[in-house]
Amino acid sequence: MLLTSNGTARSGDRVRAVRSPSLVPDQGLGLSGRIILGDCIAALNDLPAASVDMVFADPPYNLQLQGELHRPDDSRVDAVTDDWDQFESFAAYDAFTRAWLTAARRVLKPNGSLWVIGSYHNIFRVGTALQDLGFWVLNDVIWRKANPMPNFRGRRFTNAHETLIWASRDAKARYTFNYEALKAGNEDVQVRSDWFIPLCTGEERLKDDAGRKVHPTQKPEALIARVLLASSKPGDVVLDPFFGSGTTGAVAKRLGRRFIGIERDPAYARAAEARISSVEPLAEASLAAFTTAREAPRVAFASLVERGMVAPGTVLTDEKGRFQAVVRPDGSLMAGPQVGSIHKIGALVQGAQACNGWTFWHVNDNGRLSPIDALRARIREEMGAS
Repeated sequence: MLLTSNGTARSGDRVRAVRSPSLVPDQGLGLSGRIILGDCIAALNDLPAASVDMVFADPPYNLQLQGELHRPDDSRVDAVTDDWDQFESFAAYDAFTRAWLTAARRVLKPNGSLWVIGSYHNIFRVGTALQDLGFWVLNDVIWRKANPMPNFRGRRFTNAHETLIWASRDAKARYTFNYEALKAGNEDVQVRSDWFIPLCTGEERLKDDAGRKVHPTQKPEALIARVLLASSKPGDVVLDPFFGSGTTGAVAKRLGRRFIGIERDPAYARAAEARISSVEPLAEASLAAFTTAREAPRVAFASLVERGMVAPGTVLTDEKGRFQAVVRPDGSLMAGPQVGSIHKIGALVQGAQACNGWTFWHVNDNGRLSPIDALRARIREEMGAS
C-alpha cells in the first residue's frame, strides 16, 4: 500500500482517504512495511521522534550535468537528467541536505545510526552537514564498482567508486555493529572499509515494458544487504527517505527487518511496491542474531556442578592431559594445596598470568574428552541463546 504524506492511501492512480496510523516508538510502527508517497522532509517530520533504528539514504547527487553525454560512437548515455537531481546552486543543495538530515536525526532512536551514499559531486558537502548537525562519523566506506561506466571523453580517471558515510546519532550512541557475524562470514578476517561489489545489472535491474531502466540510479541489493547486516538486527525498523525503486525495502523484507520508504515519484513508488510484494523473507532460523561470547548469558561454573553435569570430585584435565584439577562442591577447583576459580587454577598450573578456564579445562563426557565450555553451551541453549 502507498500512503501519501498527508495520511491518504494510494494504489495505482486512485487515492482514497484513510485514518492516519498510530505511531508509537518502541511498540512497532504502524507504517512499517509501507511506502509514504510525498516530500521526504514533510513525511519525516510527520513521523514520531526516536522511532527508527537505522536510516539508509541515497539522496540526489546534484551531478550538475551540462547537456547530454555521448559515447565515442555518438550514442547517447542514459545518464541522470531527472528534475529531482537539479538544484539551482550549491547553497540550495546544502539547505536541502541540512533539512532532510535534521529531520532524519529527529526520528532516529538515541542509539540509531545513519548511512548516506554519494559521489564526489556531493558527499563532501553531506559530510560537513552531518558533523555540523551533531552526527558522529564512524566510517567512510568505499564502494568499488566491479563494472564501472568508463569516462567516455577520456579527460578524467574512470569514476569507479562511490562513498558511503556511516554515522551514529551522536558521539555517545551505543550503535549496532555486528562485528563478529561479519568477521565470521569473511573467513574470520575483519571486514574492510572498501567493498568490491558490481553495479546493479541483469535480472535485478528493474525495466519497464519498453525495456528502459525504471530508475537511473538503482543500487545493487548486495550493497544494501551488507549495510543492513552490518548495522541492524532482525526486527529493526529501517527508514529510507529516498526510496526510489525500493531496494532498501526489498532487502529489509528478505532479511527480516521492517522498513519505511518515502518516495515522491508515484511511478517509482508503484514499481517499488510491486517489487517488494514478490520478495519472500528468509527462514527465521537463518536470521537469528549472532550472539558473541560477551553478549551471551552469564553461566557460572558452579551451575554445572549444581545441575549434576560435573560431579564434585571429578578430575578435570587440559586437552593433552598434562595438568589436573579436582572439582569441589562449591564450583571451585583444587590443584594440590591451591584452590580457586577455573580461570585462576588454569593459569596457576601453567605458570601463566591469565587463562580462559572454559576452554582450557576438559572433562570426560560419555567417553570423549570435551571442554567444559561445551557443557556451558547446553545451559545457554536452554536459556534461549546458543
